[in-house]
Amino acid sequence: MAKTCMKYRELRREFPNQVRNRCRLCARPRGYIRRFGLCRICFREIALQGKIPGVTKSSW
Repeated sequence: MAKTCMKYRELRREFPNQVRNRCRLCARPRGYIRRFGLCRICFREIALQGKIPGVTKSSW
């Protein structure tokens, strides 16, 4: 319920400086990775499942 309210509130923003990048899956405002449009948590889950091509877990 709260997430849907946030999404509708984002649509009503009048000025461009009021718009905040949000994750496409969970609508989380922090930890946003612009290149993928996801937050760090959702990005990690999807990358570990192998659903994002070209992304591998690094180890050194």
